[in-house]
Amino acid sequence: MTAAAAAVVKPRATGGTTGLARTTKVFWAAFALMALLTTMWSLASPIFSVPDENAHATKAIAQVRGQVLGYQVEGVKHTVVDLPPEYSYSQTIVCYLFAPEIPANCGFELGGDGGADWFPTWVSAYNPLYYYAVGWPSLILDGSAGIYGMRIISGLLCAAFAGLAFQVAMSVRRSRWMPLGLAFVFTPMITYFFGSVNPNGLEIASAAALWVSLLRLLQHFDGRDAGTVSSLSRRYLWFVVSISSIVLVTARSLGPLWLVLVVLLCFLACGWHPVKRLFTTPASYVGLAFIAAGGIFSIVWTLSGGSLSGQAEASDAPLVGATFLQGFAHTLRTTPDYLLQAIGFFGWLDTPLPVHVYWLFVAAFGLLALLAVATAGRRSLVTLAGIIGAAIFVPALVQGYSVGQTGIIWQGRYGLFLYVGVAIFAAWVLSGRDGRRVAYLAPRVTALAGSLLAVYAAFAFLLVLKRYVVGRGHPISLMFSDPTWQPPLGWIALASVFVLTTAAFAVWCVRLSVTPVEDDTTGVVDARAVSSGRAGSVPAASEAQAERLAPRELTHG
Repeated sequence: MTAAAAAVVKPRATGGTTGLARTTKVFWAAFALMALLTTMWSLASPIFSVPDENAHATKAIAQVRGQVLGYQVEGVKHTVVDLPPEYSYSQTIVCYLFAPEIPANCGFELGGDGGADWFPTWVSAYNPLYYYAVGWPSLILDGSAGIYGMRIISGLLCAAFAGLAFQVAMSVRRSRWMPLGLAFVFTPMITYFFGSVNPNGLEIASAAALWVSLLRLLQHFDGRDAGTVSSLSRRYLWFVVSISSIVLVTARSLGPLWLVLVVLLCFLACGWHPVKRLFTTPASYVGLAFIAAGGIFSIVWTLSGGSLSGQAEASDAPLVGATFLQGFAHTLRTTPDYLLQAIGFFGWLDTPLPVHVYWLFVAAFGLLALLAVATAGRRSLVTLAGIIGAAIFVPALVQGYSVGQTGIIWQGRYGLFLYVGVAIFAAWVLSGRDGRRVAYLAPRVTALAGSLLAVYAAFAFLLVLKRYVVGRGHPISLMFSDPTWQPPLGWIALASVFVLTTAAFAVWCVRLSVTPVEDDTTGVVDARAVSSGRAGSVPAASEAQAERLAPRELTHG
């Protein structure tokens, strides 16, 4: 790169304090909006209406009281944990499961008389970190209030990672499309799990933060294009990468595999040069050591704690005892169903939405993906194809490997960390040099797609509420005239806050797409001033002007 070109692309001194201060308000805005959405889902969903929540919640309740693994009872298939009297359990709590026409008022009250003081949880040997983080409200609150408290804490943890993802994403000048990409982290199926007692939510949140922060860190190590250099310090980026990786790798037993997959795809996206610089920079090994420690802990716990699935019986799941090819082929054939589940299939896979509602989400996602494909360069196309391929084939490979032992147990929510990666990477491509020809479309497309997602989220929230308030098959007017079940604060209050928050989030994303946090004129010096020795006295030019002045040097370094 020539001296003139180097001056053109020279970024502003990216002191961590300055960059952190400028992006802190983005973090808090994203955190607040996500916290509201997850809290509304936490309160709107009946107790244990989220898949496997009874198993996760009872483990957390027992674990924070000192019972980390539970014990075996003859004649009981799963490991048993003890429950205090205020959390006594009866299966009739979830009498509405798989019966969508039945509202949620039919159940036994958690902690009521006649409940059992134990629960056979199939997640007793799972990594304990998540359960310590979310289980402590049960020490303060009793019964249903304790479950709602644990849900809200889980949602706040997920909101923190969503805030970090937004903060890091908007810390570079070329970030106009990133709000739309990250808007898919705020879609209802994801926020539904964020607001539940289930490590699947924290797994998705940490993966989203990792996708963004690792891409930004690698761009920081590249440094050949000022428009992609984060104003956040390298140390701060390493912090986000490290904490996201540790949480992802410890959330569930397959976390180490998910971490490797995300890291490899980010390496593919950015190329060998920044990857080499990352591994040849001594300071990098501090973050790498923390990540390795988290990974080793996760693997050792999984192998020694017995959290790998045991041998299932034929009645537990389809294709128990099948071959690899049978499991692989079945999962591939079922991929459309998994995609639908990931878009929005609530409850224990017993609460779908009307088909026409899904098209709102599909239109928004398709618009972003098609624009990315139309503008992407060769490397970006290969990476995008790799992420999509991983989203399709990794579930098939994992299920093929384990089908003989577990049967077919994959669900669409397990692949959400990859589906989110597709949206984030598509926005990353459009925000980079490949997408500069369509940069002017960012506010318009964000407004259109964001509106579609906002309407979709509102419909999803209201329809799921209707299913529990009066049951499916009844007119929505019955929710007003004769609601059978009411969530805390009442369904009207929750729905109103949710719709207003969703609309506010869509408007905020459009504003971010119009004016990124880092001003487009930052740190770009007029090449003519450099050549005449007057660089210090000439105002900064626009990024587009810099690219016009020295395009070849900027492109090829």
